[in-house]
Amino acid sequence: MKKDIDSILKRLQEMHGEPRVELSYTNPLELVIATVLSARCTDERVNTVTKELFRKFRTAEDYINAPAAELEEDIRPTGFYRNKAKAIKNIAADLLKRFNGNVPDDIDTFATVKGIGRKSANMIVGLAYNKPGVIVDTHVARVSGRLGFTAKTDPEKIETDLRSIVPMASWMPFSLLVIVHGRYICKAKKPYCPRCLLREDCDYYSMGGK
Repeated sequence: MKKDIDSILKRLQEMHGEPRVELSYTNPLELVIATVLSARCTDERVNTVTKELFRKFRTAEDYINAPAAELEEDIRPTGFYRNKAKAIKNIAADLLKRFNGNVPDDIDTFATVKGIGRKSANMIVGLAYNKPGVIVDTHVARVSGRLGFTAKTDPEKIETDLRSIVPMASWMPFSLLVIVHGRYICKAKKPYCPRCLLREDCDYYSMGGK
């Protein structure tokens, strides 16, 4: 049975408010850095770290020229700081070499930057340049599967399925709301089904949550 995406979006918004990302940023490069730091770290902690980091480093060249040990120390609270510092430097170097230090405004192009995958490209370009994109993180993959929108497990195949179901104008709002929904209600181990307004559309719930 075809599900009413507009109705689902309305109920998601009723539960979670306006579509939003919980990372703080003021420009595309800041969003790139915050996204890298958010891996296995809460957005709240990332925002605490980037408050000072973004005052200190403002361009791709700033990140390239920063001593590795200094950058590592600055981002240490986000965890996995050595790998994250290396990723930031690699991304900054590729941006400087290929795009004069700017973040491309095309998802497919930005996804070719070293250290950037399609998930991050969709989110960053979508948010920074107001372009339609489908973000497939663990939350979107899980919730979309439970709702019966996809049976795939590969993120790119999930993205393709969602692009065919969700109207293009709703790609970003859908993605952002589903991420928040997966983070706070439709959790992996113990989803709060009694609090969820999507129960009537949820295959997972209709099968007894199994």
